[in-house]
Amino acid sequence: MLLACSPAARGEQEPQGVYRLGKASRDGIGKFYLGREISHVMGHQGFGWLERESRVSEEQPDRVVEALGLASDDVVADIGAGSGFFTFRIAPHVPEGKVLAVDIQPEMLAIIEQRTAQEGITNIKPILGSIDDPSLPTATVDLVLMVDAYHEFSHPFEMMQGIVSALVPGGRVVLVEYRAEDRSVPIKPLHKLSEKQAKKEMHAAGLRHHETLDILPTQHILVFTKPAS
Repeated sequence: MLLACSPAARGEQEPQGVYRLGKASRDGIGKFYLGREISHVMGHQGFGWLERESRVSEEQPDRVVEALGLASDDVVADIGAGSGFFTFRIAPHVPEGKVLAVDIQPEMLAIIEQRTAQEGITNIKPILGSIDDPSLPTATVDLVLMVDAYHEFSHPFEMMQGIVSALVPGGRVVLVEYRAEDRSVPIKPLHKLSEKQAKKEMHAAGLRHHETLDILPTQHILVFTKPAS
């Protein structure tokens, strides 16, 4: 998959000292950021997993959306939107705002576009991002949501630079990730993210930890803010 392709294989240069390349583990790409090996990604072929019937009870998406405390005119970027599982749940909560559904796979965006057309939804805008750029306008986004997505970014440093640039002062970044601290969570280790590691990586992006909500069965909700000045 494109996201898992190493920079050397693409003939690209990484920012000096940001990443370390090493031997890949079974579920990783052999690229390390701040001590964490980046995992392989799920392609559009995993649509069925994203839309599985059990996901609602397992991940409680409506509870996640409620916890975001959205204003009716907020602009929300759902990065790694996939099939729109969260995008379509957020849209009714921001009737005067907008949901920017960002993904690097055109196949996923096509699914979102088809559904918005069928249901006549006007406040969802699909955006084709890239592996190192969310393609969001500067200082326009109130909240960025990433659900089980951040740990798969092959270029987390560059992506977070783009995300922070897109946030308005005081804007929020919300990560929903499986708890690496809990060994009983039946997810591969590289597809989990600890609170400690998340804080380290978001701090490197210039964000401040606001709160961690452990209100879900197997995931934590990690909230970070962009300084107001």
